Amino acid sequence: MEIGETDNPRLARARLVFLRAGVAIASLLVLAAPATTAAQETSPSPSTPPDQDRTAAPTLPEVVITATRRSERPFDLSYSTNSVTSGDMDDAFYRSTPEALRELPGVMVQKTAHGQGSPYIRGFTGFQNLLMVDGIRLNNSVFRSGPNQYWNTVDPFSLNRLEIVKGPNSVLYGSDAVGGTVNAITNGPTGYGEGFQQRQRLYYRFSSGEHSNSYRYELNATWDDKLGLWLGASFKDFGSLRAGRGTGTQPNTGYEEWDADFKLEYFFNPDTRLVLAHQEVRQNNVPRTHRTLSSKSFEGTTIGSDQRRDLDQERNLTYVQLHAESMDSFVKTMRLSLSWQELSETRDRIRGDGRRDFQGFDVGTFGATAQFESPSPIGYLTYGVEYYRDSVNSFSTRNNIQGPVADDASYDLLGIYLQDEISVSDRLDLVVGGRLNYARADANSVRDPLLGDRTSTADDWFAAVGSARLVYHVVPDHVNFFGAVSQGFRAPNLSDLTRFDSARSNEVETAAIGLDPERFISFEAGIKTEYDNWSMQAAFFHTLIDDMIVRVPTGRIIDDEFEVTKLNGGDGFVQGIELGASYRFHPQWTAFGNLTWIDGEVDTFPTSRPRRVREPISRLMPITGLAGLRWDHPTGKYWVEGIARIADNQSDLSSRDRADTSRIPPGGTPSYTVFSLRSGWQIKDDINLTIAFENITDENYRIHGSGQNELGRSLNIGVSISF
Repeated sequence: MEIGETDNPRLARARLVFLRAGVAIASLLVLAAPATTAAQETSPSPSTPPDQDRTAAPTLPEVVITATRRSERPFDLSYSTNSVTSGDMDDAFYRSTPEALRELPGVMVQKTAHGQGSPYIRGFTGFQNLLMVDGIRLNNSVFRSGPNQYWNTVDPFSLNRLEIVKGPNSVLYGSDAVGGTVNAITNGPTGYGEGFQQRQRLYYRFSSGEHSNSYRYELNATWDDKLGLWLGASFKDFGSLRAGRGTGTQPNTGYEEWDADFKLEYFFNPDTRLVLAHQEVRQNNVPRTHRTLSSKSFEGTTIGSDQRRDLDQERNLTYVQLHAESMDSFVKTMRLSLSWQELSETRDRIRGDGRRDFQGFDVGTFGATAQFESPSPIGYLTYGVEYYRDSVNSFSTRNNIQGPVADDASYDLLGIYLQDEISVSDRLDLVVGGRLNYARADANSVRDPLLGDRTSTADDWFAAVGSARLVYHVVPDHVNFFGAVSQGFRAPNLSDLTRFDSARSNEVETAAIGLDPERFISFEAGIKTEYDNWSMQAAFFHTLIDDMIVRVPTGRIIDDEFEVTKLNGGDGFVQGIELGASYRFHPQWTAFGNLTWIDGEVDTFPTSRPRRVREPISRLMPITGLAGLRWDHPTGKYWVEGIARIADNQSDLSSRDRADTSRIPPGGTPSYTVFSLRSGWQIKDDINLTIAFENITDENYRIHGSGQNELGRSLNIGVSISF
C-alpha cells in the first residue's frame, strides 16, 4: 500500500472533522460557561494551571521518572511522554486504568468487553507493551498475544498518576517494552509535619449510561516526619452498558470489582525511606459478551454462539522498597525492591450445545531489583540489575494435561543495564545505553499438538540491546529538538510456547516450540515547545519489525475450531505522526488538541499454506484526533471543559481482521465523532462535585477491534468529600 494512494484523502477528511469539532465545542462552551467580566479579563492566570496533559504533552507535570528512571522535566527528555494524574481521572470519569490512556496521542484503547481494555500504543498491544506498578513489572509469562484484560486489574482510584513513555525502551526495562512503557504510580502518605495528622476521603461515582456505582474510601495519616500510613478501598458495581442510538442496552456486559491498597512509609532521614505496600483486586464474572448469544450485531458483525463466557480475576502485589537519595558516596541514589505478585484467572464457558468447562491459571512472580545513580567524569550514570521468576500452575476440565498455558512451569527473566546521560555542550545532551537480558522457560506439562500426549519443553534466550538519544536545545527552556535510535525485544513467553486456548473468533491456539525473540529498532524525531501560554509536541517514528511471532493456521480442526500455532514469521514496520498542542489564549481559556496518524504492515500467513503475505498490521489505529476547550474561574473553584473525540473509518484490514467478524464489521469499523461536556465545582474546601455529559449526541460507535460498542449518552456524577 502506498501512503499517498489512500492516506491523503483520509487525512484531509480528519482535518475537516477536527475543524468542525473545534468550532462546535467552542460554541457549546460559550453557551455553557459564565460570562467573563472586565475584571476577569485582566486578572492573572490561576496559580494552578489546568492539567491538559492527557490530551497532548503540552502542560506537562514538572517531573517524570519512568523515561530515564530518575526525576527529570519531560520537556528536556529525548522521549515522547505523557502523564495522566489522579485529578485528570476524576475530572474525565475514567473508570479503568486502560481508559485513562484513551485521550492520548498515539494510543487506541481496544475493549473486547466492558471489563477488559488493552491499549494499542504506536500499533502494539498486549505483551508488546509493558505495564509496571510502582516500578514493578505487571507483565508476566502468561500474557497472551493481541489484546488482553490484565491492565484492568489495576485500580485507577488507587493511582497518583500514570506515566507513559512511547516507543521501545528495552534498554531500561527489558522484554516487552516495545510499543510503550506505562508506570502506574500509586498513592501514598502526604502532608508530613509535627505530631499526628490524618485526613480521610470519600469518593462516589455514578454513570447512567453503564448503570454503575463506584465507591472509594481513603485514609492518609502521618506521625511527625518519620512514619506515614495510607489505606484505600474501592467497590464498583457496573451494570449493562447502554450504547448509542440504534443499539441501546448491551445485555450481559456488567460485573463487580473490589479493590484494596495499603502503604506504610518510614523515614530514616529526610533522604532515605523504607516503603511497605500491598494491593488487591477482585473481579467477578466479567463477561466476554461478543462470544455469546447476548451480543448485539453492529454494522453487520456476527452474533456469538456461547451461552456464557465469564472471567474471574484476582491480583495481589506485596513489595518492600528502599529509596535512598543524596548519599555521600560514589553512588548518589539507590533504589532496592523485593516483590511478590499473584495473578489468577478462571474462565467459565458454556458452549452453544450446553457443554460447560472451566479453565484458568495461577501465576506467582518473585521480583528483585536494584538501581543506582552515580555522577562520573563521562556523564550521569544510571545502572542496575533486575530478576523476575514466574511459577505457573494451569488447569482445564477438558484437558487433564494443561490449562490455557503449560502446567507446572516456570519462567525467569534476568537483566543488567547501564545508561549514561552526557552533556556534550550547553545545547546538546546525549543519552546512550545498553542492556544484557537472559530469559528461560521450563514447562513440565504440555499437550503435544500432534499426538495429544503429555510432553515437556525447556528453552532459553539471550538478547543485547542498545539505544542512542539526543536533545538539542534550539531555544533554551522553550524549544527542544529530540531524536533517537532505540532497540526493543520480546522474549517468547509461556503463552507463545505452550498455549492451548481460544485465540480469535472460531480459532484455537496450540503449542509452538523453538521460537526466537522478537526484535525491533525504532527511529524517532520530534520537537517540543514550551512557553507561558502555549505548548506543542510533534513526533515522527518509524519502527522496523524483525521476527515477530505470528499465528499460522495449520489446517486442522479441534472441537469445531480452526487450529493455529506460532512461528517467527512477521517482518514489517509501523510508523506514525503524533501532534499535540495547548494554547491559553486568555487567562481563563485554554484550547487543546491532538492528532495521530499510524500506518504499518507485517508479513502474515493468511491461509493454511506456508505462504507469506504482506498485510496491514492487525487492528491498525485509524486517524484519530481530539479537540477541546476549557474555562477556569480565576479562583480555581469552577471549571468547564468541552471535548470532541474523532476517529476516521478503518478499512485497512489484515486477513485475520476480516475473519474476526464478531468484533470488526465487514469492510471495517465506521468513523465517529463524540462530544462531551464536563464541569467541576469546589463547593467547599473539602467538597468537590464533578458532572459530565458524555456522548451528547448519542453517537453509536465502536473502537476499532472491540467486541462491544462504547457508552451512549450518559450523565456522570462524581462527589469527593474530605474530612
